[in-house]
Formats: sequence, C-alpha cells, structure tokens
Amino acid sequence: MPFASLTDGAVAVLTAPEPAEKCRLSAKLADGWQADGLEVGLARPPNRPARPARPELLPPGKMPRRRAGQSHANRVALLHALAHIELNAIDLAWDLIARFASADLPRVFLDDWVAVAAEEALHFGLVRGRLEALGAAYGDLPAHDGLWEAATNTAHDLAARLAVVPLVLEARGLDVTPAMIERFERFGDDATAAVLRRILSDEIKHVATGRRWFDHLCSVQGIDPPSQFQALVKRYYAGLLKPPFNEAARTAAGFGASYYDPGTGTGRR
Repeated sequence: MPFASLTDGAVAVLTAPEPAEKCRLSAKLADGWQADGLEVGLARPPNRPARPARPELLPPGKMPRRRAGQSHANRVALLHALAHIELNAIDLAWDLIARFASADLPRVFLDDWVAVAAEEALHFGLVRGRLEALGAAYGDLPAHDGLWEAATNTAHDLAARLAVVPLVLEARGLDVTPAMIERFERFGDDATAAVLRRILSDEIKHVATGRRWFDHLCSVQGIDPPSQFQALVKRYYAGLLKPPFNEAARTAAGFGASYYDPGTGTGRR
C-alpha cells in the first residue's frame, strides 16, 4: 500500500483496527520516511484510533484488579495490560505526527517521532509474542479505555501533548518498569524480563525526545521549561505525579527533578 505522504500514512495507521496491521503499516511507513521518499503532506487524524473487536474496553473504575502473586494468570494479566499500553503508544506517536506536522518544525522533529512510533510498534510485537508464549493473546482480557484521554485533552496544543504524553505517561513507565522486570525474574521468566529491559531502554530515549522538543518550544517562546511543564500538567492531566520516581532513568533522559519533583507543586492539587 503506497502512502501519499507521511501524514497520510499516519492516518492509515490510526484507522487500521487490527494491531498486526498497525504494526505492519508502522514499519512500512517508517522505512518509507527514512528512505526520504515521502513528503510531509497534510492529513486530518481521526478523533479516536480504530480498535479491534476485542479486547472489551472498560472505564478505569470498572477494570478488574490485578492480584499480586506469581500465578500464570497474573503474568498474563500484567503482559496484557502492557500490550494495551504499547498499542495506544503506537497511535499516540502517529497522532502527534499527523496532528502537529507543520512547516514551523524542522524535519528532525518528524524523524524523531517516526522513530518513536516504529519502536512502539516493535514493543507491541515483543509483548504480544510473550503473551503467545504463555498461551494467551491480546484481546483475551478487558482493557482500560482511559488511555486516549490524554490525546483528546491535548489535541489543540503540541506543548501540552509533549508535557502529558512523553513527560508524564511515558516517564511513569520509567518508574514502574524496573519493578516489573524484577517481578518476572522472580517468576523465572527471563525472556519477558529481557523484553521489558529493551522497552525501558527505548522509553528513556522517548522521554528524552519529548523533553528535547518541549524545551525547544519553550525556548522559541522564551518560557522556562520546568515552570511551563508544571502549568500544563496541572491544566491538562487529571491525575497526580506520584513518587517514587526513577531518578536515574529520568536523569538519563535529561528530565531532571526540577520538572516533576512534588516539592515544586507539580504533584499536588
């Protein structure tokens, strides 16, 4: 399937309901862009991405609680939740490209986010593979339907999108993934632990990309980045920034405590 432009391809990913097709199109589009064979174009993204018939999508308050423990069912539930996060991450990256690509941003901005989108598709495939190794599949369990709220709330403002998605949601992944790695190691599931290590390494880069372009936008406007981050998070993010923070991973991403430390007021309401 040839793409008329980068944004046309991004919309094609967003409107593909099946995860395997989203991943296939993501890889094909990233290859086409990296080969310098596509124009940016101008295509309008949908308000919500297409989704498969399964899993059943539930409001956050209706989701069944995952129990602690080393049972097979708990391992599947944890991986299923992660697969759903990664599927949303694919769409979040392509939505950012389709929605905010403009002549005001350098090509390297698009280079960065195409790379992020391609890696999110790879992550979904890795997690789906571990689910299958456990005799399960994406769609077997219900999933959280609140993950697209961040995209809806920030659809009009690139700085807000960067503040909330890579610098809150993905940065939260830096905080919780090390414990997930340790948990799967306790299960004796070294293959899944290795997948999570790969995801953690890539997500540090994604947070760094978000911080770099957030700082760029602030610099253009002559605004202090940490102060602007705190203001945008308070306005557009419904939750709290909860410690403990993985300061080592956040620092590796160039995302220092001046942005997110609760003492600055960011994490309080």
